[in-house]
Amino acid sequence: MTDKITLSTKIQAGERLSKAEAIAAWHSFDLNEMGSLAQHVRFQHNPDKNVTYLVDRNINYTNVCNSDCSFCAFYRHDPKDPESYVLSRDVLGKKIEEALQLGASRILLQGGHNDELPYSFYLDMIEWIHSRYKVQLNAFSPSEIHQMTIVSGKSSKQVLADLQTRGLYGLPGGGAELLDDEVRKRISPKKISGSRWLEIMSEAHDLGLITTGTMVIGFGESIENRVNHLDKLRTLQDRALQKGKKGFNLFISWTHQFNERTSLGRSRHVAKYGAGAVEYLKNVAWSRIVLDNIKHHQSSWPTCGPHVAEIGLHMGCDDIGSTMMEENVVSQAGAPTAQKWSMSPEELELHIRQAGFTPLQRDSNFTIISRPESYAITAGTGVTCEASLA
Repeated sequence: MTDKITLSTKIQAGERLSKAEAIAAWHSFDLNEMGSLAQHVRFQHNPDKNVTYLVDRNINYTNVCNSDCSFCAFYRHDPKDPESYVLSRDVLGKKIEEALQLGASRILLQGGHNDELPYSFYLDMIEWIHSRYKVQLNAFSPSEIHQMTIVSGKSSKQVLADLQTRGLYGLPGGGAELLDDEVRKRISPKKISGSRWLEIMSEAHDLGLITTGTMVIGFGESIENRVNHLDKLRTLQDRALQKGKKGFNLFISWTHQFNERTSLGRSRHVAKYGAGAVEYLKNVAWSRIVLDNIKHHQSSWPTCGPHVAEIGLHMGCDDIGSTMMEENVVSQAGAPTAQKWSMSPEELELHIRQAGFTPLQRDSNFTIISRPESYAITAGTGVTCEASLA
């Protein structure tokens, strides 16, 4: 086993850790030691004491999904379920207009795998939004792109190209959870494999779409499962950078949320699941060290709360996430967003300053933008999620 001094020296020198060394680092360093090393790496990549945030809205266009993931309480399997919905254009437009009035630079658009939606639905929705609203549109996830290949008969690369032509700006990193099929087969056996997720992300990189790498912990996974996930992201990023592409411009991780509404939350093995603040923060710092080729790392507030996110800014992170304006997925599984699902720019800036950093507003491409003082998002505001099966 590699000793702490050798590991520490290697990390501070900016040298890459092997998978075995990454595992050794996890077991060798405590939270404070890991955080200190991660912060050193953070300032190698981002030398200024700035922390960025994004003003956006997270819109779920449908909650109908055929994946039946054991950790999700948001989806409805049956399109005829009285709680199933597909957002109408009227509701979708109102949500976007409200976000723009409040200073949003991005709309994040994600939903379930709805077998009743034809391929034209996705193309028309993206084209309609792009033609009407001046905003960066980051939409879907690799698993949603795969769903579109099923209903269209087209390749995933052609699907991405079709969407990009109509105005798609970025492909979010949702649906990764853990890119280790030992875990995926247990928690989401109907969802695409880890290799398929990576394949679609690679195609998105080739097309120049803005992408994020993500990770969810707390499924009772081993450290070996986690390092497999990180190594796959790191390898894919190497490939993108070698091609002269941007690859992932941000890494985000969060903790698995569960309650009695999820099948994992009702499991007799429930005591094995979940991750607390200390586990989350150590994983954030460790990820910054292992993912040495992704410049920006985010300390996420929705699952562990904004005060934990402040500490994460001392664990290697240089971004605190977004205003979101609404959150419908992890809140259903018991996340703190069930009580507070929005942050105003003022609140995010306050948390950044309280952590000792300078706040800067960005867009999804990490271009710094000014925030007009007239914009002020009231936490908890939002348009009622009306539904339509049209």
